[in-house]
Amino acid sequence: MTEKQAPPLFDELATIFKPSSDIVQTPLQLKDHRAFLFYVKSVVDGDKLQQTVIRPFFEMGSEEDFASYIQSLPNRTDIPDKDKLLIKLSSGLVLIAIGDSTFLLDVRIVKNNEIQETVMEPTIHGPQKGLSEDIETTINLIRQRYHNSSLKVEEIPKNDISNRAIVLLYDNDRIDPRILKKIKAELEGITNALFESAEDLQHFLNRSKLTLFPTTMVTERPDRIVYNLVAGKVIIAIDGSPNVIVAPIIFFDFMSSMEDNYHVSVITGFTILLRYLGLFTCILLPSLYIAMTSYNPEILRIELALTVAGSRIGVPYPSFIEVIFMLFFMELLTEASMRLPKAVSGTATTVGGLILGTAATEAALTSTIMVIIISAVAISTFVIPINEMSFAVRVVRFLLIIYTSLFGLVGLLLGFMGFIMFLANKDSLGEPYLRIPWKGKNAELGMDNK
Repeated sequence: MTEKQAPPLFDELATIFKPSSDIVQTPLQLKDHRAFLFYVKSVVDGDKLQQTVIRPFFEMGSEEDFASYIQSLPNRTDIPDKDKLLIKLSSGLVLIAIGDSTFLLDVRIVKNNEIQETVMEPTIHGPQKGLSEDIETTINLIRQRYHNSSLKVEEIPKNDISNRAIVLLYDNDRIDPRILKKIKAELEGITNALFESAEDLQHFLNRSKLTLFPTTMVTERPDRIVYNLVAGKVIIAIDGSPNVIVAPIIFFDFMSSMEDNYHVSVITGFTILLRYLGLFTCILLPSLYIAMTSYNPEILRIELALTVAGSRIGVPYPSFIEVIFMLFFMELLTEASMRLPKAVSGTATTVGGLILGTAATEAALTSTIMVIIISAVAISTFVIPINEMSFAVRVVRFLLIIYTSLFGLVGLLLGFMGFIMFLANKDSLGEPYLRIPWKGKNAELGMDNK
């Protein structure tokens, strides 16, 4: 290597990266001592590079001493093949040439390592902080809560366009090897060219694109992650996403809140009961209204039947159109509350709901009892702790309305039985989807199947 000549590998890399303006290929020279650096400055921590590499070079007595120093650094990694080397350089590693030796040093700058607040799964008790978009910070948060040598962190190579890191975390003493093998096979079988978040990856892990009920769960809570690690489940983390994926998952996992673990048994049982009552209310109540008013009013007491019939005086269409009309606008309000800025979303949706309900009843487009039912359904939908199950339930509700509109109460019963049979025949990586966690709040600790 002459005084001004960089290694051939550096020139080749510079040619590949052209015409990028953030590529730095620079020599370090002190008397007869020389070294060459190659890195992408937009993803490298300049201060760390100065303190770790550049300053020590000018303080060392020889190239051999500097090479030994670089060799001993804990953030040094082995040099991979050329394709993977390009990925490493793009993610913030620095290539250092000293004499005939070449080293790869991790001095990347991370600006997305802030710990996020819990947004999807808020609780009054328990931890209030979630995870981070930086995968190293996420792993650190999990390890801080799970001090066990059996916790394994295994990186899964994926050749998507973004080359984001995907990491599996599991307790090697508790995991079922068959489940781990299935999850690895599912990840290896994904052929999509790009995924940017845990939710995006989850879409491909659910196997069937038409399924309503996911077989994996996305979570942002470190405490839920730890409970599921102890239960023998696998955590899938993706770099750049503040959420992780938990697999396998059964139906009852979607109905559990982390706050169940922070209350006494009586209060926990009461809140779980409320949650399941809300689930059945939001699924069945609109269809029951249609069945009772249009097909089987004789099931109601005579006074209640007359009250319901009286409230519908002047409504110009059948009850199923009335229900679909009101549910449609309720869904619009729900979506609006998610999309509007936080400063106005609560006011806009509340005022919109009040105006819509009042105007609809005064114009005889709907009955007053229908407004009460829709309000109860809307409230009941939000008692489901996990959004993915809440969305699925909203769709099932419309399917049952169609069955009831066609066949009355018999259609509702057949549709609901078909829904239960569908879930009973579903599995999540070999786990029955309706497997009951007999131990209640300790089910996520894996005590029911150990």
